[in-house]
Amino acid sequence: MTPTTSSLAPELRLSELAPRALQSEIRAMSMECDRVGGVNLAQGICDTEVPAVVAQAAIAAIQGGHNIYTRLDGIARLRNAIAGKMKRFNGIDVDPDKEVLVTSGATGGFHAAAMALLNPGDEVILFEPFYGYHVSTLKSLRVTPVIVPLAFPAETTADWALDVEALKAAVTPKTRAIVINTPSNPSGKIFTRAELEALSAVAVENGLFLFTDEIYEYFVYGDAEHVSPITLPGMRERTILISGFSKTFSVTGWRLGYLIADAKWLGAISYFHDLTYVCAPSALQHGAAAGLESLPAEFYTELAGDHLLKRARIVAALTDAGLTPYVPAGAYYILADASSIPGETAAKKARELLARTGVASVAGSAFFRAGRGEDLLRFCFAKKDKDLDDACARLRTLR
Repeated sequence: MTPTTSSLAPELRLSELAPRALQSEIRAMSMECDRVGGVNLAQGICDTEVPAVVAQAAIAAIQGGHNIYTRLDGIARLRNAIAGKMKRFNGIDVDPDKEVLVTSGATGGFHAAAMALLNPGDEVILFEPFYGYHVSTLKSLRVTPVIVPLAFPAETTADWALDVEALKAAVTPKTRAIVINTPSNPSGKIFTRAELEALSAVAVENGLFLFTDEIYEYFVYGDAEHVSPITLPGMRERTILISGFSKTFSVTGWRLGYLIADAKWLGAISYFHDLTYVCAPSALQHGAAAGLESLPAEFYTELAGDHLLKRARIVAALTDAGLTPYVPAGAYYILADASSIPGETAAKKARELLARTGVASVAGSAFFRAGRGEDLLRFCFAKKDKDLDDACARLRTLR
């Protein structure tokens, strides 16, 4: 496989490309929410408090002169801290000098990995409901997304089960990789160990990469278990693990993530990250490092506990409003049945809900293929308590 960038076909003019490059529905709803002064449960902004040690270390780094380029793979302090976290939480040893890349957000890590390891015309399997940025990134590189639907829940507590036979049927000679997001945006699905073992067997048998977006790994509820596929037999070399600090430390605007990969792939991935971003924000890397070094295990369990309570509040409000929720096992989004809201499409339903209640959501169709998800809306519950309570009260006015 040859690392490469994609280029516009000679016959394709920029004017022809532009109409296809539309703003995401998530960003569109956030802007509309701002316009009407509503409560934004559309975008995963995660505006809860930043841990003091993280913020203070970033400020100290700025004042201490850490405001210039870093190494393209990030500062040694943060790479070492990430390696330590990978050992403690994910259960795997990684070399901080050869297998860790600090990235400009998890999205930056995914983009760089796709540029390095995929070629135009390759096929990549993703699961529906999917995260739109994964699909759009692949399309922008002329890589073909192949969508395999997860089983739609028959009950509100179901888990969007993986159909292994459908996965196997989707593999063709052009398939190069599989992408999973666990815990998932938008459904909150957590792939079980048995599902990941079956998925890994498909990857090994067909010589595929597995890109895993694990940004919500600490947002796990009840008896659910987060398993990093990189720890499974045969997956160490072929897994590209992507995560970050946006959600865990409530710093979505810092654009700071990381990527774990075998040393044979990391060089090419780092090259394309350098080409696109040069490096992740310098001073902010010190803030993230301080968080990994200093925050106790209780911080992460309390993070999940706090969001479990937030989940309970939004579930109750949606139920009272007649918007039956599909209760997520992880992450901090919830899909709800919006068939009772007027509108031919989910986008129109989302705008109707905003007009009637001042609560912004995202059309479920943003996470499905055309014609699917039109009776679903996605809500984010990673909000400050007062804002979440305000949104819940507004939603209840539907009844």
